[in-house]
Amino acid sequence: MFENPLTRRIAEFLNEIGLEVAAQALDEKTFLSGILIENGKILVDESKLEFPGDLLHEAGHLAVTPKNLRAHLSDEVTLPAEFDIDAVERAAIAWSYAAALHLGFDPRVVFHESGYKGNSESLLLGFSLGVCIGVDTLEAAEMTATGENARRGGVSPYPKMSKWLRD
Repeated sequence: MFENPLTRRIAEFLNEIGLEVAAQALDEKTFLSGILIENGKILVDESKLEFPGDLLHEAGHLAVTPKNLRAHLSDEVTLPAEFDIDAVERAAIAWSYAAALHLGFDPRVVFHESGYKGNSESLLLGFSLGVCIGVDTLEAAEMTATGENARRGGVSPYPKMSKWLRD
């Protein structure tokens, strides 16, 4: 489906977990170059994709959104007013970090120097120190567990995920 092996592996993983990724020429300007979310699907124009790791972050938005809303998301992933969009953004950051590690990638694939408004290094430092923004939202959605919750549940703690998609 994709020429770049990194893009191909990310797309395979996303399709495996139930997020549809498809190659498609994109003529319109998109929020992230070469990526468009349309009705819960991730459309990728590989010729315009600057950073393959951006796919994991955009997929994170879909993954942390409740299943009943996922298919209705398009463009910049706008959610109903009752959702804290900042919490969703933080959860997508934590999800994409966990996904990068799961795939065996250096997290800099996602947290590259051109991303996160110049805050990639501080986010990576936080994760390396165990200060993981967004994990609380993932844990509340029963997608991962931390500390005592992981011990009680007999599961590996974050960044291991119990499930990749929110119910």
